[in-house]
Amino acid sequence: MKGYMYILKCSNGQFYTGSTKDLEKRLSEHNSGNGANFTKKHAPCKLVYFEEYDRIDYAFYREKQIQRWGHKKKQALINKEIDYLHELAKCKNESNYKNR
Repeated sequence: MKGYMYILKCSNGQFYTGSTKDLEKRLSEHNSGNGANFTKKHAPCKLVYFEEYDRIDYAFYREKQIQRWGHKKKQALINKEIDYLHELAKCKNESNYKNR
């Protein structure tokens, strides 16, 4: 069964990441107050990015991965700034630089 991972931009400027089998229905739920608690508080929400998968569990896995990302990294994904996305993904702690 097909699945989608999606990112919404909410009225407070923050991103909400989710997954669903029916993207249009879920978007409608978020904006009518029947979605997640976060989107209820920060509606209206606009769909700014989505990925389609052959299986819902793949979309769910991707959702969990992206939920751990910061705002800048999500923005780079949304804007398709692949080089910047890779730069943001690099480890920048001191021990990483010592081992180079």
